[in-house]
Amino acid sequence: MAQMNVLVIGSGFAGLSAATHLAHLGYQVTLLEKNSTPGGRARKFDAEGFVFDMGPSWYWMPDVFDTYFSHFGKKTSDYYDLVRLDPSYTVVFGENDFVDIPADLGQFRDLMESFEPGVGPKLDEFLKQAAYKYKVGIQDLVYRPSRSLMEFTSPKLLLDMVRMDIFQSMSKHVRKFFTSEKIIRLMEFPVLFLGETAANIPALYSLMNYADIALGTWYPPGGMHKIIEGMVTLAEEKGVKFKYDAEVSHINVKNGKAESVVLVSGEKFEADIVVAGADYHHVETKLLAPEYRNYSDEYWDKRVMAPSSLLFYLGVDKKLNNLQHHNLFFDEPLGPHADAIYTNPRWPEKPLFYASVPSITDPTVAPEGKENLFLLVPLAPDLEDTEELREKYYNIIMDRLEKLTGQDVRNHIIYKRSYAHNDFKSDYNAFKGNAYGLANTLLQTAILKPSLKNKKVANLYYTGQLTVPGPGVPPSLISGHVVAKEVIKENNL
Repeated sequence: MAQMNVLVIGSGFAGLSAATHLAHLGYQVTLLEKNSTPGGRARKFDAEGFVFDMGPSWYWMPDVFDTYFSHFGKKTSDYYDLVRLDPSYTVVFGENDFVDIPADLGQFRDLMESFEPGVGPKLDEFLKQAAYKYKVGIQDLVYRPSRSLMEFTSPKLLLDMVRMDIFQSMSKHVRKFFTSEKIIRLMEFPVLFLGETAANIPALYSLMNYADIALGTWYPPGGMHKIIEGMVTLAEEKGVKFKYDAEVSHINVKNGKAESVVLVSGEKFEADIVVAGADYHHVETKLLAPEYRNYSDEYWDKRVMAPSSLLFYLGVDKKLNNLQHHNLFFDEPLGPHADAIYTNPRWPEKPLFYASVPSITDPTVAPEGKENLFLLVPLAPDLEDTEELREKYYNIIMDRLEKLTGQDVRNHIIYKRSYAHNDFKSDYNAFKGNAYGLANTLLQTAILKPSLKNKKVANLYYTGQLTVPGPGVPPSLISGHVVAKEVIKENNL
């Protein structure tokens, strides 16, 4: 059988997925990773006995992970364990107003009834529609490469898409069913992962509510990086070769084909096919000569980016009270913070924030008697990022965390590290320092996203959060599979 050398740039979820799918079918795959460890934004680091997941902390859509491993005759349990969190998460609406979101659907329905008496049947209908969208969206639409309108022209699919409310906003859709402000905020929260406000996200994405409420929130003991470890082990079983500390300098193109990839060190790798799982904009503007770009600077500047984030990794020398594994602090109104992210980009005056304490579930991520605390503030991309601003916002959210949970935290912090725009740029070459990729607005969906194939370089493909299907861990896993299928179709062994 003829051999084809595939070079995959970047070992995030999408790059690992693409590399493993291709190696499984007989391609010779080498994965080049800029950093010293795999995982991209899902890397981990250890400090003073604490183990910190650097990025993703929510394990949603467990069926997507199961499907991924099943392609290779494996199960997730071959590589890592899972526990379902109960409560799934806690929402802090204000002082003495903490709402635990139960894992049990019946208990969840009772909770919604307590907010809005008689809402049960409406919730049932909302979730029924969300389940349908999940089935069509996650099991069909997201696996389409979105390279041609013809992919979406079957009468059944067109009918499905109408039924999935792609032309109605999530905001209007939710308000058709619910009037309670608390329920509305709960239902709109999951689309924040998609990079826009509910007013600008298609109601198709109520599928996220089905993922949240029906499929549940899970956690792999040892941390989210356990998924990466499992994927790397599987990739190596399939013959993928990994090269770390391998930052790419440029891609050599000859006669319309990428013939080699050159590292900053000068080392050169010959290629029959190149799959770029690194930041799409960076690959276009820094690794390719200008004549081989898919898109202009003007095109990229007009893209609506999902947020960046300010993160704090904190080691606490005592156990914490009144917090769960996942905690959403919604004690301030969303409107002004959303305006600061999406409409008039700036550092927000009263930010909403997220706190994760994985050591509540998993004693292995912190020394005995201590706590692993992860804080996140969503921010507009491309903001000024200084140590002074980071410290200012650290104190803003820590003031509220301490007041609302009724405890001293700051004086018990024995390890602290911050992470924001400048770090996303230096570690991942992230366009505008984004954390999540491209927002899933209607005008940035499917064929309206940056193409997974270079239009001028015949053997160069793209995968990850700036192309189809979009941001998030499950979509990135799927993105790698989708691009692998396109490679196979066009470069059959």
